[in-house]
Amino acid sequence: MNHRPHSPASRGSARVRTWLPALVLAAAAVGGTATANAEPETAPGTSARAAARPTASVTYDLGDKAYRLPGTDKPVEAAGVVRYPADLARGRHPLVVLLHGWHETCADPEAEAARTAAERADDMDAYTAANKKLFSWPCAAGTPALPSFRGYDYLSRRLASRGYVVVSLSANGINASSVTGDDNAAARAALVNRHLRMWERLDRTGKGALAGAFRDATGRRKNVPFARHLDMKNVGVVGHSRAGAAVTWLVADRHRGQLPAGVRVTAAVAVAPAYNVMTENMADYTVTRVPLAVLRGTCDGQVGDEALSFAAEAAAGNRHGFRRLRIPGANHNFFNTQWSPHSGQVASFDDAVPVGKRPGWCTDRDGAPAARQLTEAQQHRAAVTRIDAFLRRGPGRGSHPLGR
Repeated sequence: MNHRPHSPASRGSARVRTWLPALVLAAAAVGGTATANAEPETAPGTSARAAARPTASVTYDLGDKAYRLPGTDKPVEAAGVVRYPADLARGRHPLVVLLHGWHETCADPEAEAARTAAERADDMDAYTAANKKLFSWPCAAGTPALPSFRGYDYLSRRLASRGYVVVSLSANGINASSVTGDDNAAARAALVNRHLRMWERLDRTGKGALAGAFRDATGRRKNVPFARHLDMKNVGVVGHSRAGAAVTWLVADRHRGQLPAGVRVTAAVAVAPAYNVMTENMADYTVTRVPLAVLRGTCDGQVGDEALSFAAEAAAGNRHGFRRLRIPGANHNFFNTQWSPHSGQVASFDDAVPVGKRPGWCTDRDGAPAARQLTEAQQHRAAVTRIDAFLRRGPGRGSHPLGR
């Protein structure tokens, strides 16, 4: 659901002492001067003992056509960026999987310019042609893929500094497909399960598709001791936009049996989940066995307040914990740095709805009370504080402490 609203197209051997999930959320500190690429800082209210630890990062890419999307035969990639504690070989670490939502797949500035011109001219044929280039997969030769999966590094750094191994997945192949509604949530959930299966095998045997697949920032192969240092019984999933609905689908009572053997998901966070009440079946999203949190900004110009009501309905009867959180002044796209204007990336924009003649103030598409808009850095800090707290605080009633 990440198109412009006006577009015609619509740490010892001891395990890490962290708790997953949280049932008590810290109040978020909004403001400050942290940037999206800054190393993580100690979260408000935490002790020095919980201060950030050094982290490292690798990527893996098994190909743009690693598998075919069921029902459409469209190619889908198997790629991710991994942020992990530098002292990874000490103890076991929970895995957190991040997934982005729907957005353009190819960074083609000429196509973007053509689409904008066609939109202004109300030329649907030209708009469709340009949009097809921006939503193709694989991308045309010489056109780089738009790396939406790199847009949550600010969150990955914080979580990895707390002892998690964090994997952010690429889902461009799904974005370029015509799969919608429940099928889209199912496809994204299936993508997460494919990666979880590979990670479980790597941890258990040191073998599989991920063995030898990791690369450092220079592209050189890097051996990282993930094997037998992951806690696959404590996995968290975080999804943004359409992936917010997807992670809810993933942990829903109906679909828990689809998780790979040896994997247990113990918390889910839906960030501004995109959900269409007209086309999706709520029974497929009912979550009563896994703690769930939902976040939404009050200046979200793309996903309405139904994101909160959707999650509340999904979590009805959930005794393990449900938190519904609004972030005043937050929009939709700033949660992903690749979708934010500061990135200079193709198709990045600020989706907050301006408020009349009040510069710096915004509302959402449903006309929520006006709020002073957060900067990208402020929004990142607010999101990090909430998500970090939800995954790390505890224990609480019904929670599963990390490292038990």
